[in-house]
Amino acid sequence: MTDEELLIEFSFARMDNPDLELEEVAALVVRRVGPQHMLDFAARNLATRGELRGAMFASAVEHVLRVVLTLRGPSD
Repeated sequence: MTDEELLIEFSFARMDNPDLELEEVAALVVRRVGPQHMLDFAARNLATRGELRGAMFASAVEHVLRVVLTLRGPSD
């Protein structure tokens, strides 16, 4: 899944659940995309952080948040 596809998935989840915090939406996205993408997101996050080990779900959620906040651009 590309970063752009991930952002679209996040946007749809956010529209469906406007009352959730960003981290909760990211967790929802990770659950929705399934175990294969969760593993990929966790691996990318751990590689970015330079770590060899980490909790898969938490690392995947962190990756989703990092992508969303990066593609969103700088805050004003």
